[in-house]
Amino acid sequence: MQPRVTAIVVVRNGARWLDRTIEALGAQTRPVDATVWLDAGSTDEARDRMPAGAIRAPAQSFGASVASAQRYVTGDGGPDEWLWLLSADTAPEPDALARLLAAVEVAPSVAIAGPKLVDADDHDLLRSFGESVTPLGATVRLVEDELDQAQHDGDADVLGVTSRGMLVRRGVLAQLDGFDPGLPTADAGLDLSVRARLAGHRVVRVADARVARALAPEDFGRRRPRGRSARRRIARTAQLHRRLVYAPPGALPIHWLSLLPLAVLRSIGQLLAKRPGAVGGELAAALAAAFSGGVPAARRRLRRARRTGWAAIAALRVPRDELRERRATARDREAAAAGPELVRASFLSGGLAVTAVTAVVGVVISWRLLGQNALTGGALRPLADVGTMWARIGWGPRPVGVDLTGPSDPFSAVLALLGSLTPWNPSLVLVLLWVTALPLAALGAWWAATRLSARRWPPVLAAALWALAPPLLVALADGRPAALLAHLLLPWLALAVIDGARSWSASATASLLFAAIVAAAPVLAPALVLAIVAWAVARPRGVVRLLGIVIPAAALFAPLVVAQLRRGTPLALLADPGATVAWPAPTGWELLLGHPAAGTGWQGMVAGLGLPTALGLLLPAVLLAPVAVLALLALFLPGSRRAIPALVIALTGLVTAVVAVHLPLASSAGDVVTPWPGAGLSLYWLGLVGAVVVGVDALGRASVGVGIAGLLAAALAVAPLAAAPLDGSAPVAGSDGRMLPALVVAATGPHPQLGTLVLTARADGSLVAEVERGAGTTLDAESTLWSTRTGLGRTGREIADLAGNLASQSGADVSTPLQRLQLEFVVLAPPPAAPTTAQQALQQRASESLDGNATLTAVGSTSLGTLWRFGGLHLAHTSSPARTPLGVAVLVAQGVIVALALLLAIPTGRRRRVVNEASLPGEDPADTFDEDDHG
Repeated sequence: MQPRVTAIVVVRNGARWLDRTIEALGAQTRPVDATVWLDAGSTDEARDRMPAGAIRAPAQSFGASVASAQRYVTGDGGPDEWLWLLSADTAPEPDALARLLAAVEVAPSVAIAGPKLVDADDHDLLRSFGESVTPLGATVRLVEDELDQAQHDGDADVLGVTSRGMLVRRGVLAQLDGFDPGLPTADAGLDLSVRARLAGHRVVRVADARVARALAPEDFGRRRPRGRSARRRIARTAQLHRRLVYAPPGALPIHWLSLLPLAVLRSIGQLLAKRPGAVGGELAAALAAAFSGGVPAARRRLRRARRTGWAAIAALRVPRDELRERRATARDREAAAAGPELVRASFLSGGLAVTAVTAVVGVVISWRLLGQNALTGGALRPLADVGTMWARIGWGPRPVGVDLTGPSDPFSAVLALLGSLTPWNPSLVLVLLWVTALPLAALGAWWAATRLSARRWPPVLAAALWALAPPLLVALADGRPAALLAHLLLPWLALAVIDGARSWSASATASLLFAAIVAAAPVLAPALVLAIVAWAVARPRGVVRLLGIVIPAAALFAPLVVAQLRRGTPLALLADPGATVAWPAPTGWELLLGHPAAGTGWQGMVAGLGLPTALGLLLPAVLLAPVAVLALLALFLPGSRRAIPALVIALTGLVTAVVAVHLPLASSAGDVVTPWPGAGLSLYWLGLVGAVVVGVDALGRASVGVGIAGLLAAALAVAPLAAAPLDGSAPVAGSDGRMLPALVVAATGPHPQLGTLVLTARADGSLVAEVERGAGTTLDAESTLWSTRTGLGRTGREIADLAGNLASQSGADVSTPLQRLQLEFVVLAPPPAAPTTAQQALQQRASESLDGNATLTAVGSTSLGTLWRFGGLHLAHTSSPARTPLGVAVLVAQGVIVALALLLAIPTGRRRRVVNEASLPGEDPADTFDEDDHG
């Protein structure tokens, strides 16, 4: 007797494929005996184009639609009655049904048969042909997106097949109680096949039967395919649902309790695998599986139909060795699709040499700092101990000024991280940074330049020019740690942003570098954000990766943004972090030459020779002209497309520097202080160096001579800046780490809340009064909330009155304010080496007044100033306020965001890297080689 076959065709928004499916079904060489058409809530033209007699049903899953359609299937449901399950997008080839029936007629134990599912437009491309599971239950597509070369035709028995195109015995489908409602899309066919196997039936795949498929099961009823993240979420939800359904009764609670912890661990793994889009899906899948409510019914359904043990299907699972091989093959495919990482010159053939040379130069110009434990001068201060630095991060009382509570600057976190590198003496890291700044700058510039040139010489030139950048040399001489860090990190940021459009690891690395740079130089934020947005527009496929670069920085700055907005000073967010120090503003011409402060170093030299002072500006301009000419020449040479963005960055940096010197945001000792323009000039110099690399790279054999000439001229132009630390004219000097006299440090050790009033006579005859708590204000304790305050406040006025009364014989009572402010010591800072007449007079008057004040006891002179002590101080016992719940929550959120970025940034995969071995004097690059092939 001929088997009876009823085709069930479920249609939901499949108008564009429906005609082809109708035609294919009617062209079968072995016609179906009956067809049940069911419209599952279509909202397109499909509902009007279906054959007459189609059943109307509400929007539902494919499995639920099959269950609804079964009620309209005629026949007695005997062992030779089959159901052929199709959808609007599945068009079987003419002999598909005949081939399926031929396979099952000779094997009565077969209950389910699955055809080859091929691409709707290319029938030689296999989309699906059998499914299985790993030993842990994860779904494995035995065939997926492979060219059909009959490589899978030999083995018919499989654990499962997909639901589309499935031929299933009607009685078996009823015995199994249909598809699991808890698996509406993914794994529906696999689960039905597993239950059929456990019921004692066979499942086979039929190589000769082919059905064209346009959509994956996850996209049933959709007008467009789901994204990769949604597919992962659906697959993971289905896997967890099956795990709970298949688990033994005793293991079910363990599996349920482990859902969320495993989701967190897998989320970390997804980040390490550079799949951040899958993190939300992991958590959503765990929650969906835990609280879906469909597990008990599915377990009952499995228990009723089960006739054999799980050992019966163990041989059909994918073994671990085969699974490893499959994963390795998938990684190789991804690597091949991504292409080589980049083409770059060998570090040993130029990069090492320029780094070594700059290291020697760095040691020479900083020889006065060798062996020091801390640095002082300019904006440099010692650092607190590691525990204190980390404790100061977040919202709370700030240890600078008086009565200041608010968020810490993000730069404090950068300093805490740096100080942790030398935890036994955090201040030592600044000494090491100053000594190694030049080679570190050269290394970063060389590595970034290899992204623009595959030859040896252009990256070497870039490294040397970046190490000789005026902003870097002035930052070293003037003690600008924040600007120095920004300069060192900018090349790495440029490299990471360039690769960030195609790599999550590079994007996450860029986000951390961006956060560190903006924390050190907030004035760079607008320019860098503009550059990132422009790059995202140019690389729209990587827009999510690129725009995500700003997230960690935004999280770190959020509390400070709120605090400054509440004070009505939003522009204060651009103020420089760290110690606020006044500096001589440069002219526009000096900014154009890359000098962030007045004076190019040549003025004093030409004045000493009796030459016109104008030569002090003209000479460095002439010497730097070759660099400018090479940068502009790059616009007219091959590779100009790379030079244009570089010059745009240079222009953006120059504009940033010009704007910075016109933003009076902070104050220091009565002086108005703008953001230091050196950070903007570092960006300006970065763009110029990038354009020079492009220009020199295009010159071929002439690049070496031209580059050497430009490098020597640039070195001569900045020679006075490099020599400043050598002759002792730079303010940076070694320190023992003390900021106050030893007696003060000893007395305040057990009582860090005790204060010291430091009085400093200025050159104009004014007196500056500052309150230092404990051993003094360390660099990490500085706060832009204090430096950008808009008024003295009540306490500030009280300090000013106290300083005036102490520095003059007014007869006023000073014990009350000293007691209220908890000030035990008064220090009169020593005068400079060449004080002015007004400064000398004020120093003398203040010293005599303090000596004559009966409230104070003279202690004596120290290297840090003359010291007096208030012996009548009654110590107020105050406890440090604990962090508020909101402050803790914000700190945790910031930590989570930075940790996620760090996990994404960690490289976990090996990629093919092509290394170029172009010779130094040659014009043509040498042959490349594959690193994987050559060790």
